[in-house]
Amino acid sequence: MRVEQLGDGTAEIAVVAGIHGDEPCGPRAVDRLLDEEPAVERPVKLVVANERALERGVRYVNEDLNRAFPGDPEGATYEQRVAHELLSELRGCTTLSLHSTQSYAEPFALVDRVDDATRAVCSALPVTEVVETDQFASGRLITHPRTIEVECGLQGTDRAAENAYRLVRGFLDATGALPDAGLDEATGRGDVTVYRMLQPVPKDEATEYEVLVDNFEGVRAGESFAAVEGEKLVADEPFVPILMSAYGYEDIFGYTGERVGVLGD
Repeated sequence: MRVEQLGDGTAEIAVVAGIHGDEPCGPRAVDRLLDEEPAVERPVKLVVANERALERGVRYVNEDLNRAFPGDPEGATYEQRVAHELLSELRGCTTLSLHSTQSYAEPFALVDRVDDATRAVCSALPVTEVVETDQFASGRLITHPRTIEVECGLQGTDRAAENAYRLVRGFLDATGALPDAGLDEATGRGDVTVYRMLQPVPKDEATEYEVLVDNFEGVRAGESFAAVEGEKLVADEPFVPILMSAYGYEDIFGYTGERVGVLGD
């Protein structure tokens, strides 16, 4: 685990990248910020978490780090030990955790539950959607107090890396570390819709999968939303697709969700 800092003193703001080794957008954004060496008004801790997985270009070494929290200093796996070490580094910090997906090109945020702290930050980020993960947050860094995950875009793309950088700058603006961070006024200042995850959508073992709908676009009851070996799956009831992709997860397509409101309501 690599830990860097901008500014002097005890950091109460942190950015975490590289939770998954096959998501390079976060480390690229962190390195870009370190190269710029901006003069921050509050110290910021920058962490690249799963260095071994990043070096190998794989999602994880022994187990998914973002399912291993709170971890164990004597854990049997590398990720359990890293999870424990990372939480120690983040103690007392408001934290942004950078990720990418195979499901959606635009950035969006995920929280355990929207509260006053996460509402204030998410309202200032360049996102238009926030997802409450609630019952699906077990083992994830998102359960750490005042932590926001952001999906920066499609895995491995330059656009995701650029989005990650803009998200970090917006986060540092929102937390007072880098006020007036240079984001255009039209970005991250409009309505942000809040969704809640409801259920995972399982997929049977097969070789060919297809998703027929767009994430965050409502699916009607009776509408085909995915296919397995060409056989279409039909929605029993309306839902909003969240993190739906053909091959992003091993055993699920993604999640059903519902719209619950707008930040600021």
